[in-house]
Amino acid sequence: MISLSSRGKRALPFAMASAAVASLVIAAPVWAEPLSLVTALTRAAQADPAAQATQQRLAAASANIRQASVRPNPSLGLEVENALGSGPYGGIDRAETTLSYQQSYERGGKRTARIGAAQAQRDLIAAQGRLRTWNVVWDAHRLWIEAMAAEAEAVLAADRLSLAKAAQAEIGRRVAAARDPLFAGSLADSDVASSRIALDQATAKARQLRLELASLWNGGADFDLDPAWLNDVSAAGATPALIETPDVEVLRAQQRVAAAEIKVETSRRTQDPTLQAGIRHFKADDAFAFVIGGTLPLGRYNTNQGAVARSQAEAMAAATDIEAAERIRSREIAASTLRLVNAAEEVRRIEAEVIPQAERAVTQVREGFARGGFTYRDVMGAQDSLLKVRARRLEILKQFHLEQARRERLSGKWAAVLPDMETAQ
Repeated sequence: MISLSSRGKRALPFAMASAAVASLVIAAPVWAEPLSLVTALTRAAQADPAAQATQQRLAAASANIRQASVRPNPSLGLEVENALGSGPYGGIDRAETTLSYQQSYERGGKRTARIGAAQAQRDLIAAQGRLRTWNVVWDAHRLWIEAMAAEAEAVLAADRLSLAKAAQAEIGRRVAAARDPLFAGSLADSDVASSRIALDQATAKARQLRLELASLWNGGADFDLDPAWLNDVSAAGATPALIETPDVEVLRAQQRVAAAEIKVETSRRTQDPTLQAGIRHFKADDAFAFVIGGTLPLGRYNTNQGAVARSQAEAMAAATDIEAAERIRSREIAASTLRLVNAAEEVRRIEAEVIPQAERAVTQVREGFARGGFTYRDVMGAQDSLLKVRARRLEILKQFHLEQARRERLSGKWAAVLPDMETAQ
């Protein structure tokens, strides 16, 4: 049989509290399946509600390409001359009727330029669709981290409640033994009630965030999240591999559209001839004759130079936008890396320097309280200090991973989860 000293008996409630906290973590509810980050992002990308609209826009753009390849329509002309005039032309006996067929011929590569511009517009629509899905993936990434942090906050709230209950039990015995005043018991009851409310709120918040995350793919909150993932800050100083993001894809597509428009406007400087062939009927002697002709506009005034210059300026602006975007991305990634390194260092120092001291203070106050040297408020003050330090560490970890998510968005890390707009039709 194991015997306990008086001091050990007094410290027993706090040991039981620690065991209760551990049991809360171990006995966490087991959901249907674990949810990894890549799974959450993939589900959100595949369920993007705007994807159907993108496919409809792509279908419209494909129809526009077909239309751009169509040649000009021919035309039929009918002319009646020398009829209903004066003198010998007062009737229709000398009328001349001409039926002609006319066809315009495009020169200067107009048809090819139109098709290229329509294809560039389709590429832009596909890039814009990927960008919209990219924003959904970012929402999923942020919500996944928020839900993960909420789970960890619920664990802290459960820790606080267990400690408050253990202190309530001990102070109840001390009040019953007239070693502490009655109001000390009331304070302990108040702390337990407050801790229980905080736990309920933290649990509700965690579930709400899981539901909000699952709503991105029309799912339910029947998945598990492991808050221990938050402890990993090893990627703080790593140099991310840069992949072209949908933001830049849109800019490059806009540049291709501008370049295609230059060809379209340049081709319009070339004038298109119209050829005509027909047959003429002379009513006076009931004779027929063939008629051949054509027209060629003179490019004397309108050479479309202004439209060409406008398209060239737009193409240069698109190229400048791409260069500026790449510079901004490099600068923001560098700044983000510095913030990550600072946050990781703060977490490390809290774990190495602050938490051990706070835990030591809690142990010392508990031992003194068991001997009657401290008050209930001293115990709760020490415990609150420890919980605040842990909450501060959790907040920094949450901000660290949100910052890391922003850096991964800038580097294009999760672009691979985006569905292919071309094959999704």
